Amino acid sequence: MANKPILVVEDEEDIRELVRYNLERAGYHCVCAESGAEALGQFQKEPPALVLLDLMLPGIDGFEVCAMLKSNPHSAKTPIVILSARGSERDIVRGLELGADDYVTKPFSPKVLVARVGAVLRRQPPEDEGESAPIRVGVLVLRPDQREVSLDGTAVDLTRSEFDLLALLARRPGRVFTRAQVVDALHGPGYPVTDRSVDVHVVSLRKKLGAHGERIETVRGVGYRFKE
Repeated sequence: MANKPILVVEDEEDIRELVRYNLERAGYHCVCAESGAEALGQFQKEPPALVLLDLMLPGIDGFEVCAMLKSNPHSAKTPIVILSARGSERDIVRGLELGADDYVTKPFSPKVLVARVGAVLRRQPPEDEGESAPIRVGVLVLRPDQREVSLDGTAVDLTRSEFDLLALLARRPGRVFTRAQVVDALHGPGYPVTDRSVDVHVVSLRKKLGAHGERIETVRGVGYRFKE
């Protein structure tokens, strides 16, 4: 990650330069784009470690850019942080449902933005680490290959859906998943499961994890995340 740039997609020059200055001051290398089309072209030319994406762009807007990157196998794993003046709950949920890893609203604190970018990058697994690698969070250990969970060495009996839900959240601590994203990840797109069923799985999972169940946080109006 250290040698890959951050792609800053922002059409307002003042904001673009403010973001670039603060990221480079923090040690990151930045490449900038002023439109959605330019961003997609730049991505193909030099795949970045992260995309910092405005929504209100000329031509192809940020939502479209996010959807296109996340639907392409070659760019789907690249984290996206949306930075936008559109701060309604509807816009935030839409951005997260399209696959964005975080959503920062304008006006913003440059220091907070740099910290959020760093947090997202730290959550990315090493390139040689596959989906089968054990997930360790303190005394909580998940072994995807064996589909086993243990707490301080003691096995925890989970249903298939509970295990998949826990693995989904624990692999990306700090990332907010909407209920729709959880359903798609567990069952595939279009599966006839209500949001309420996700809530039921979360309640059951929290009980089985005891005190560690508090790591599964409810993000009001959006979904769930795993506490870092």
